[in-house]
Amino acid sequence: MASQGQMLKASVAIRAYSNSSRKATPLQTPLLLEMTMEKTVKLCLRTMLLLVLLQTSAVSGDVGTASAYYSPYIPTRCWGNDQSRFPANSMFVSVSEVMWDNGAACGRRYRVRCLAGDARPCKAGYVDVVVVDACRRFPCPSTLLLSADAYGAISRNPSQRVSVEYIQ
Repeated sequence: MASQGQMLKASVAIRAYSNSSRKATPLQTPLLLEMTMEKTVKLCLRTMLLLVLLQTSAVSGDVGTASAYYSPYIPTRCWGNDQSRFPANSMFVSVSEVMWDNGAACGRRYRVRCLAGDARPCKAGYVDVVVVDACRRFPCPSTLLLSADAYGAISRNPSQRVSVEYIQ
């Protein structure tokens, strides 16, 4: 890092160089080079910091779509008519054929958060849900069909499909 005296000399050298048509003297060239290097290093550090900040706020799970679905919730393809398998807080999900995995998805837990939708429907935060069923329509309208309560926890508009991030 340059001292204040060197910075002043560099400033004078830069002004002298820019005000004249002659080239910088050999004594001025290292100072100009040092100033350029310093600016380059600062720019690189700022860029790296920005990239790190962007990475931390970026999506870290899988991205898909979510819609609300309503009762009747039973029978399910996971547990038939056994209502005791449903979570007490009514936070459950029916998954699309892509996630169904021949029934292996039954009981899986996902953390879901709303990313985007028309007219800013997303609420802050996330909801934890349990897979209880496969989507009953083919093709499924969304990656995840959240119970009405689960969908209401992440979106203000129950009739709209939203983009979501989900993590198992």
